Amino acid sequence: MKLIVTIPAFDEEETISAVIREVPRSIAGIHKVEVLVIDDGSSDGTVAAAWAAGADHVFSNGRNRGLAFSFQRALNEALARGADIIVNTDADNHYDQSRIPDLISPILRQAADMVIGSRILKTLTMPAANKHGNRLANFVMQRLLRVEGIDVSSGFRAYSREAALRLNVFSGHTYTHETLFNAIDRGLRIANVPLEARSVERPSRLISSLPRHVWRAGIVILQSILRYQPLQAYGSVGALLILIGAVPFARFLYYTLSADSGQHIQSLILGTVLIGFGAQMFVVGLLATAVGWNRQLLEEVLYRQKDGAVQQASPPVELEEIGKRNGRVKVA
Repeated sequence: MKLIVTIPAFDEEETISAVIREVPRSIAGIHKVEVLVIDDGSSDGTVAAAWAAGADHVFSNGRNRGLAFSFQRALNEALARGADIIVNTDADNHYDQSRIPDLISPILRQAADMVIGSRILKTLTMPAANKHGNRLANFVMQRLLRVEGIDVSSGFRAYSREAALRLNVFSGHTYTHETLFNAIDRGLRIANVPLEARSVERPSRLISSLPRHVWRAGIVILQSILRYQPLQAYGSVGALLILIGAVPFARFLYYTLSADSGQHIQSLILGTVLIGFGAQMFVVGLLATAVGWNRQLLEEVLYRQKDGAVQQASPPVELEEIGKRNGRVKVA
């Protein structure tokens, strides 16, 4: 059983060494542990620090491509190197890497395909806006996905080989919310392991502007709802429109029965329009659901292609060793 710990990193020279050194290299049930770093176009000494700290693989995106892209590439590179379990952690040392054995335990027991290392937010020191934003995201997402207690924004997660092959990230911003929608859609078993996290003093690389992050994360969640739960989304809008439209329609009927309908034809028109739009939303939801079935078939084909490609892949170990010695990395 091989474990690869993936670390997307962008200008993390000061902390990445501590993260890599904290990764346990001996875990019961695991015969080999490796560390794989995805450098997302850092302009500092992140790459050199990663090699010096003992990283087994370092890849560069060439330029800053964003967290979602780096995460998807990390999964692909880890799978290509024979990972049976993948743990993703942040390069800012926010999470306690020594708890990786606890994080992967449900996968080793074959009780889960994906494990979330949920932060205990109430004990965590972070800017008030970030903390309340995380709590709001948890409140909304936990109810949308019916996953009580999970920290939906946590990046400290473990994935079985099966889960890593089945997950696909379309977002250009963050992957944490979308992968939960995708995992539930694909029928993956999700486990939750509450873990203490550390405070990070410096500003977040992902949240350079809180309003902009909230906007972009909100778009990702909305797109995920429309992609993975279309009937619920369009059906809810349709039901609301029908409910609103029923009010003026009932008003018209009331005055019709009172022999006074001539002055209230506008209520009939408004009610009919709203109820018509509501019915159309249900139809759109059904059509989107049908498209979703086609997407699932295509994802199954993609899964089989990725699985076959991974089984045939042979990692270029010699090139990696040359890169280590020369202080260089492979660029996408």
